Amino acid sequence: VGNYKRTVKRIDDGHRLCNDLMNCIHERARIEKVYAQQLTEWAKRWKQLVEKGPQYGTVERAWCAFMSEAEKVSELHLEVKGSLMNEDFEKIKNWQKEAFHKQMMGGFKETKEAEDGFRKAQKPWAKKLKEVEAAKKAYHAACKEEKLAISRETNSKADPALNPEQLKKLQDKVERSKQDVLKTKEKYEKSLKELDNATPQYMENMEQVFEQCQQFEEKRLRFFREVLLEVQKHLDLSNVASYKNIYRELEQNIKTADAVEDLRWFRANQGPGMSMNWPQFEEWSADLNRTLSRREKKKASDGVTLTGINQTGDQVAQPNKHSSSLSVQSNTVQSVQPSYNPFEDEEDTGSTVSEKEDNKIKNVSSYEKNQSYPTDWSDEESNNPFSSTDANGDTNPFDEDTSPAMEVRVRALYDYEGQEQDELSFKAGDELTKMENEDEQGWCKGRLDNGQVGLYPANYVEPIQ
Repeated sequence: VGNYKRTVKRIDDGHRLCNDLMNCIHERARIEKVYAQQLTEWAKRWKQLVEKGPQYGTVERAWCAFMSEAEKVSELHLEVKGSLMNEDFEKIKNWQKEAFHKQMMGGFKETKEAEDGFRKAQKPWAKKLKEVEAAKKAYHAACKEEKLAISRETNSKADPALNPEQLKKLQDKVERSKQDVLKTKEKYEKSLKELDNATPQYMENMEQVFEQCQQFEEKRLRFFREVLLEVQKHLDLSNVASYKNIYRELEQNIKTADAVEDLRWFRANQGPGMSMNWPQFEEWSADLNRTLSRREKKKASDGVTLTGINQTGDQVAQPNKHSSSLSVQSNTVQSVQPSYNPFEDEEDTGSTVSEKEDNKIKNVSSYEKNQSYPTDWSDEESNNPFSSTDANGDTNPFDEDTSPAMEVRVRALYDYEGQEQDELSFKAGDELTKMENEDEQGWCKGRLDNGQVGLYPANYVEPIQ
């Protein structure tokens, strides 16, 4: 009796499970949205980096194809998010509203109907069961009283102090107890028989209500299965034709990368095949008849055509790939950034790549396509390609007094803010590397720890002991 409450509770659980499934789908939709946004941001950032970086030609287009893939996949995941929320989520919400009807006093109509149905079907049988329990209790009490009366009578026979009247009362008590046992037993058996006769009808009525609950639950289970299959279809991008086309197109773009073609293009546009501005005879001009100091020379060369390659180890001449001849600003010194391996840093510090990419995003490449290079040179300059020992690992046969560059660590004594693009800026106490000794104008060439190379006043620093 009362165990039908487990079946009734299942109706309330069905309503709660609808909420759980909606929450589950909502969280997955939010994940899809965040992933799509991250893909878009990643594609935008890296597309700019690759376009500005030193990579060129068909390999650059193949590399950029990954960013195009990310943008397209991002759109597909946004569509998945829309399908989950606009179709699956709404479908569950509407079905729940139609299947469960709230009452004014709380609870659901379906729960109350099931509760009333079970209670009505069980009430007659529960009443008879109660009668059986009462008859059983009466019968057991009569049996206990009979046993006690017999025990007293037996003990009285052995007691000579009892008179015949007392003995007669004890015998009458035993007789009455036996009659009570017979009556209560008969009533007990009768109530049991009535209960047994009512049991088939009781089972039929209870099962009828139970089947109604089963049918209601079957609708929910089938609906859940249907919704889960639709969610699976929305999540399964492998069966989406456009998704397959994205990676088919990506593969084609990568396979179109041609090293021979890129090398041919670079030779024609940035190498020996490019148009050259060879020195020609020039008439004397009074405006040019003055000696320029090294400092003035750097400022005066405003725009010249590149005729040599500056080999400084980390830097390689990489002008704009879309022009046949290159004009550069000679007073611009591009900072050289150290190579960046995000996976090595991740192993050393336990940090993720995403935590560091904002701080090290400029370290992806050591230079950019539109980088400017100094074009002036002399035998005394350390950046002379014909006097550098880094060009081919050997001494320059045309330079008699070539000596290796000496680098000295120095510390800034005062703050200095660079006035030109080729000047360094630092604070008092900063350390840097002096690459060349002081010139006639009192300037030194140095390199900051972040890789930036430029000029600075010699009297603003002191050697580190």
